[in-house]
Amino acid sequence: ASTPAPGPLDGQFWDIVEADFRRLVANHPIYATYLGIHDSDDRLDDATRDALVQELADSHRTLRELVGLDPAGLSESVRLERELAIHNVRRSLFDAEVHRIWERRSTAMDQVGDALFSIFARDFAPLGERLASLTSRLEAIPALLDQHWTRATAPQVRLWQELEIDSGEQIPFLFEEIKAAGNGELGERDQIRLDKAVATASAAVVAYVDRVKAGMGSTVESWALGSDAYDELVGLRAFDGLGASQILEIGHQQLALNKAARVEDARGIDPSVDEATVVDRVKSKHPTTFDEALVGYRDAMNRARAHIVEHDIATMPPGEQISVMATPEYLRTVIPFAAYFEPPKFDKHPSGIYIVTPSVGNDPNAMREHYWASISNTSVHEAYPGHHLQLSAAVAHPSLVRLMTDAPEFVEGWGMYSEQMMREQGFDAGPEFLLAMHTDAIWRACRIILDVRMHRGELSVDEATAFLVEHTGFEHANAQAEVFRYTYTPTYQLSYLLGKVLLLQLRADEQKKLGANFSLKRFHDTLLRNGSLPISFHRRLLDAGA
Repeated sequence: ASTPAPGPLDGQFWDIVEADFRRLVANHPIYATYLGIHDSDDRLDDATRDALVQELADSHRTLRELVGLDPAGLSESVRLERELAIHNVRRSLFDAEVHRIWERRSTAMDQVGDALFSIFARDFAPLGERLASLTSRLEAIPALLDQHWTRATAPQVRLWQELEIDSGEQIPFLFEEIKAAGNGELGERDQIRLDKAVATASAAVVAYVDRVKAGMGSTVESWALGSDAYDELVGLRAFDGLGASQILEIGHQQLALNKAARVEDARGIDPSVDEATVVDRVKSKHPTTFDEALVGYRDAMNRARAHIVEHDIATMPPGEQISVMATPEYLRTVIPFAAYFEPPKFDKHPSGIYIVTPSVGNDPNAMREHYWASISNTSVHEAYPGHHLQLSAAVAHPSLVRLMTDAPEFVEGWGMYSEQMMREQGFDAGPEFLLAMHTDAIWRACRIILDVRMHRGELSVDEATAFLVEHTGFEHANAQAEVFRYTYTPTYQLSYLLGKVLLLQLRADEQKKLGANFSLKRFHDTLLRNGSLPISFHRRLLDAGA
């Protein structure tokens, strides 16, 4: 609804938005499932090049319609929604027309995994119904894999194809988990159909991986976006006016600040030994098994939630739910630590999923990354009051524009802001927890530096991995998996710590403006209520009292 008084063109604007959303949902059943719209759970997307070219044309048409809408005919609130919608489409067009990963990297395994995981892991319907949908999607996988080849009209990037091969070799484990879930749940005929679908999909994936391997001789090494395109992308991200060079400087500043803070943390733990010895001791305090670690993650998450409620830090969205599980094997090479999947907006009982990776490549030292202090920090970031709380609140906003907004500097920045804010509010605020927090902040500062420098063409994958190991102490396998992801997600990785810096500045500005009337809970609730927006848009809403 438009407030306080509708403009004469408000309805036309929302018609454009809804038509665009309905088109996306109709053309992308996997996206629809992710949102909790389940009437196409038995279908997969059309992954052909022709379909993608048509989508580009549709996006350009939507952009023309939005730009052509006279802001003078819109209410104040809808004028902001229009600017946000234009921002969204331009960001999407950059990815498709400038970055063009879709024609330089085989991403079929990502699409297959997303199509199945979002149905298998979420308890939105009886398992038998979900298995029926999964069977249909498994049966459609061979056609999907063939369709993906029509996109590959540019030379494929060697590293990205290697990642696709790794994923292709892991995805059958997910197929087998789905097959096993049918035993005792499905009737004989349905189980036979599921078994056949798994066998056919598995064979198709093997053939697909063989084809990727066969094409490795014609791949190229170049993956960097390049300085000019990178600067253009930074501008489109609406980082409160910051350019790439300024962001890089923030990265260097934050690396130095957090390193100095960790030195002080180490002295607070044991002033008689050097920092490296203290860090090693802290990392050596970890669960003996991954199952024990998962229990620890759940406990830390629940303690953090109780602390928020007890200290009146933020309002809990009604009915929010979250589950914690091990990262599926097919995702472990690209998610070396942990991640979060937000509650589907349209599910009747939306629930978030917090995944934690046991190890990358069966690394024998992997449990050192699950040390107790880090478990606390990660759970604050991923669950309470981090991603789960923030995204559970965001999906309650009625705007489809905000639902379709991609603003990782707020989403990931909120997760990092939560780490510091919770220590300020007395949660797990001892020196070992502070050391873990500053260790994670050092990692995120490295992300800013590597994001900018890698995509300017200044660092190779090996150089970036060595930089990350040097400054974070990560095990090599985890650091390398991190850097692999950086190669195809320009400006995403820098969003974490940059977003925290911008949020702290936003909070300081609000405190200065409101003085004694500033309320931390009201500040948090306002941001959470307004959704996952670029921080520059949040600033405008706060200034307007929205």
